[in-house]
Amino acid sequence: MVDTLLQGGFPEAVARSSGKRRAAWFESYLQTILQRDVRELANLEQLTEVPHLLQLLATRSASLLNQAELSRTSRLTQTTLKRYLSLLETLFLVIRLPAWSRNPSKRLVKSAKVFLPDTGLLAWLTDASVDKLLGLPGLPGNLVESFVACELLKHLAFSNKGLSLWHCRTQTDIEVDFLLEDRLGKLTGIEVKASASVDDADFKELRHLQETESAAFQRGIVLYAGREIVPFSDVLFAVPLSLWWQ
Repeated sequence: MVDTLLQGGFPEAVARSSGKRRAAWFESYLQTILQRDVRELANLEQLTEVPHLLQLLATRSASLLNQAELSRTSRLTQTTLKRYLSLLETLFLVIRLPAWSRNPSKRLVKSAKVFLPDTGLLAWLTDASVDKLLGLPGLPGNLVESFVACELLKHLAFSNKGLSLWHCRTQTDIEVDFLLEDRLGKLTGIEVKASASVDDADFKELRHLQETESAAFQRGIVLYAGREIVPFSDVLFAVPLSLWWQ
C-alpha cells in the first residue's frame, strides 16, 4: 500500500524504482509545466507563486477548500487566488469536489473539497517517504483519501452508468467522504479509513445518510486497510482498499 501511494499513477513515475528517481521526475515534471504550459495558458508575472500555492494545496488535500484562509496564507488576493486555482485545475494538478445537496433547506456545507489528483505528486510535495510512512502508527488519512478520489474519478471517466461524484458534510460536521449518485438519484456513500481494522462506529455517518435519505440510499461502503470484505448489514460493507491494486 505504501509503495502504491508513493508511486502514484504517472507511468513515468511508476517505472522508476527508487524514491530518489521518482522525486527527480516529479521536480522535472512541474518545472516543465511551469515553463511551458503555464506561460502558454496565462500571462503570469510571478511564476514562483504557482508552485508555492500548489505546495499549500498539497498540505490541504482531502480537506474543505477555505479560500479566505488560503488567500491569507498564500498572500494572494482572492481574485488572483481564484485565477490560479482555475489554472491548476486546467492543468489537472488540482481537483475540486463539489458538495452534494438535494434540498438547500438542509443547510449542507457548500464548500468544495480540494484534492491533488495523484498521490505520488502529493507525497513528493509533502515530503513523504517509505521510512516516514512506515514509521507512523497508521497511513496518513489525507493521502489515502486522495488516492480513493483519484481512483473513483478514473472509474467514472469510463463508466456508462452516468454517475456523479460529490462529498457530503452537514453543519453539524456529519461527513460522508464520497457520494456516488446515479441518473435516478440513487446514492452510494463511501467512507475512507486508513486503519487496518473497522467496527460498527465507523459506519456512523453512513447510517445517518441511510436514515436521512432512505428512499435514495442504496449502499454504504467503508474502505479500509484490512484484508477482508466484512458485511455490517445487508447494505453496509467494509471493503479492503487493496482490492484496487490486486
